Amino acid sequence: MTTAPKTAFPDDPTAVSRKKDHIDLAFRSRVESGELDRRFYYEPMLSAHPVPGSLVPFSFLGKTLRTPIWVSSMTGGTALAGKINHLLARVCAEFGMGMGLGSCRQLLYSNEYLPDFDVRDTMGADLPLFANLGVAQIEKLIEQKETERIPTMLQRLRADGLIVHVNPLQEAMQPEGDVFKRPPLEIVQELLKTVDFKIIVKEVGQGFGPASLRELLQLPLAAIEFAAAGGTNFAKLELLRSDVVKQEIFDKMTALGHTAVEMLDWTNALQVELGERCLTPNLILSGGVTDFLDGYFLTQKSVLPSVYGQASGFLRHAQGEYAELQSYVAAQVRGLELAGAFLKVK
Repeated sequence: MTTAPKTAFPDDPTAVSRKKDHIDLAFRSRVESGELDRRFYYEPMLSAHPVPGSLVPFSFLGKTLRTPIWVSSMTGGTALAGKINHLLARVCAEFGMGMGLGSCRQLLYSNEYLPDFDVRDTMGADLPLFANLGVAQIEKLIEQKETERIPTMLQRLRADGLIVHVNPLQEAMQPEGDVFKRPPLEIVQELLKTVDFKIIVKEVGQGFGPASLRELLQLPLAAIEFAAAGGTNFAKLELLRSDVVKQEIFDKMTALGHTAVEMLDWTNALQVELGERCLTPNLILSGGVTDFLDGYFLTQKSVLPSVYGQASGFLRHAQGEYAELQSYVAAQVRGLELAGAFLKVK
């Protein structure tokens, strides 16, 4: 009578192949000391593996989020953009995230493109959804005494408020760009006096310097979105659409701006300095945020309640099937859970 040979790992059928993988990949898996992420202390002793779905819900912009990620404003007005917006709204609903729409100026005078932006049914009523207009459009509406078009647009979209994007460099580089007649700060201040909906102010790829942040923090905004340097640079994008001579002259100007990290340092210091004069209660930390580690670092360092925003990362995964976008967000959520269990910000 013969007996079957004993295996080295009777309770682990994958052990042999896994050990072979370890041998084959050992030299490729080295991480040199210079490659280490020095923003964190890694603390492996203090937590078990977090249970999937363990992120703690929290209040933001008057609603409850389950994930501290904001889908930053992207585009609208084409068939592809409509598909993208609805896919993004669907993933927001699944993971409990907030969303800012792309520029909605086309909806001020027409409903032609409304289906591309009308994502409230897809997203659900319990998550923050904000429309978006440029400060140039706000200035024109004020001049023409037509600001009532904004709440009408918000009602059609069933949006919770308006993002005002401030983009003087983009407009200056854009061949068809608008010209601001007044400082954007004056336009935002006047808008706040005439409306009763929530307003977020954001840049579009250069961020805000400390003097601009000081003024914005003293306004009763719902939030400031950084849109810092390091992400999509719309000033450079528009310059690339211009003529060669203009590109040569202004190329260095598109490299101006501030990172999300330095903006957060200024904002934290200003919040302490301003005290009760700091009226803006929330931040959306965007611009150059490439992954959950960037987002975790920024939100943990923020004195004010915050989420981190991404645009191009979502856009890259929202042009195909929903499963691709779903997998991308699920991986970020799991990364945030692991970061919360094992990482401490320095």
